[in-house]
Amino acid sequence: MRTARFTLDPAFTVGEVDPRLFGSFVEHLGRCVYTGVFEPGHPTADADGIRGDVLALVRELGVTAVRYPGGNFVSGYRWEDSVGPVEDRPRRLDLAWRSTETNRFGLSEFISFLRKIGPQAEPMMALNLGTRGVAEALQLQEYANHPGGTALSDLRAEHGDKDPFGIRLWCLGNEMDGPWQTGHKTAGEYGRLAAETARAMRQIDPGVQLVACGSSGRSMPTFATWEATVLQETYDLVDHISLHAYYEPLDGDIDSFLASAVDMETFIEDVAATCDHVGARLKSRKKINLSFDEWNVWYMSRTEEQVSALDWPEAPRLLEDSYSVMDAVVFGSLLIALLRHADRVTVACLAQLVNVIAPIMTEPGGPAWRQTTFYPFAQASRYGRGEVLDVRVDSPTYGTEKYGETDLLHATAVRAEDGTVTVFAVNRSRTEPLPLEVALNGLGPTSVVEHSVLADADPDARNTLDAPDRVAPHAAEGTALDGGRLTAVLEPLSWNVIRLA
Repeated sequence: MRTARFTLDPAFTVGEVDPRLFGSFVEHLGRCVYTGVFEPGHPTADADGIRGDVLALVRELGVTAVRYPGGNFVSGYRWEDSVGPVEDRPRRLDLAWRSTETNRFGLSEFISFLRKIGPQAEPMMALNLGTRGVAEALQLQEYANHPGGTALSDLRAEHGDKDPFGIRLWCLGNEMDGPWQTGHKTAGEYGRLAAETARAMRQIDPGVQLVACGSSGRSMPTFATWEATVLQETYDLVDHISLHAYYEPLDGDIDSFLASAVDMETFIEDVAATCDHVGARLKSRKKINLSFDEWNVWYMSRTEEQVSALDWPEAPRLLEDSYSVMDAVVFGSLLIALLRHADRVTVACLAQLVNVIAPIMTEPGGPAWRQTTFYPFAQASRYGRGEVLDVRVDSPTYGTEKYGETDLLHATAVRAEDGTVTVFAVNRSRTEPLPLEVALNGLGPTSVVEHSVLADADPDARNTLDAPDRVAPHAAEGTALDGGRLTAVLEPLSWNVIRLA
C-alpha cells in the first residue's frame, strides 16, 4: 500500500486544547445513575452511595466537565425535587425515557460526586426550558451559586451544603428543535426564551458561561436555519452553541461508518460558518465557540423499540451498547475530529459516562469494567493537552457510499507545554496495514517514547462481564524517529497513539 504522509511544524497550529474538550455526560437515563455512578450497598460504595470502583475508572478516564441531568430528561426536570432530605423527595414520571425517577440521587449528590473525582471535574448544568422557563432557571441559579442570605441560598445551607456549588457553565435547554423533546419549540420561540433566560442569569452573575441549543443533528430539516435564527436573538448573550451527533453502521455500510468523522468535521465547519455569518451580519467582533456536548457511537436504531416497551420502571437497562474494536476505532476518529477543531470546539461531552452508551459498564452488586472505547478517550485526555498542530495528510483513499473517496489515514498531533508531541492516528482500512511517514520540522523530539495500538484480528472483539480484559492497547514494533523523520506502520483497523520526546 502507498505510504501516508504529513508534516508537523510549530509555525502551523490550530489552537490550544481546552480541557473541557474531554467532558462527559450523566443523565437520569437507564442505569447511568442508579447502579452506575450511585449504588448504596455495593461492596465498594462509600457513605454517600458512590461506587468506588466506578469512581476509580472515571478518574482514570480523565473526564473534565460533566453535563447533568440531561439530555431529554431535563425537559421534564424539576430541580427542587432533587434537593433536600432524600425521604421527602417525590417520585416522578420521566416522559423522555418512560421510566420512574426516584430522585434519590439529586443535585447535591451530583456535586459531591464531581468533587470526589477531583478539581478537574466541573459541573455543566442543563436548564429545563421545555416545560419551565426564566423564573425556574433563576431559582436554580440562586440555590446553587448564591453565597447566602436569601431564601434559596439559605435553603441550600439548610439542606447541608453551606458552600455554593459554583456552577459556571449552563446549557439553555436541550435539543429544543427536536419534536421528540417535551416542550419542543420553533427556532423563534426558543431563541426568545433563551435570550430572556440568558439576560436574567447575567443580572445575577455577569460571568456565567452559557450554551444555546443548536440543531440536535446535522440531518435535521431546519439545520443551519435554526442556528441562524437562535443566534440572531442570543449572539451577544451566549458563549457557545451546541452540536450533537451519534454514529452507527446503517444497512451494513461499514465503510461509511468508518468514515463517520468526515460528517463530524463537516458539521463543525458548517456550524462555525453559520455562527460567523450571523456575527458578520450583526457587525460583531465576538466569536461564538462550539459545545459538542453530545457525541458517541450509538446504535440508535435499536432505541425506539426498547423505550416504547417500557412501563415506567426504575432504572431499566437501556442503551447498554457493547462496543467492538471497530466501534472503538471510529470513536477514536471522532476524538481526532474534535481535536482538529480545537480552535472552535471548546467544550465536548462524551455521552454518556456509565452503562448508557458508555465507556464504563457495571453490574449491580458486581464489577465495573472498561469498554473498548474507554482506551481512546483516556489516552486522548491524558496526552492530548497542549497546542494542536495543523495536520494535512497525503493519504491513500478508499470509496464510501456516503462520503465518496475518503482518506484511509485520519490524524492529528498535539504539542505539550514541555515540547513533547503526541500523534493520534486511525487506519480505516479493514484489511491492509498503512505505512506512515511524518516529517518533524523545527520540533524538538528525537525519540519514540511509545507507540500504543488498539486493534485486533477480530474487529468484533469486545470487553464483557465475562471477559472484561479481552481488548486492550498493545505496543507496536518498528516505530522509529530518525533525523526528524518518523516512520511507523499502522495495523489494519486501528487506533494509534505515538508519543515523541
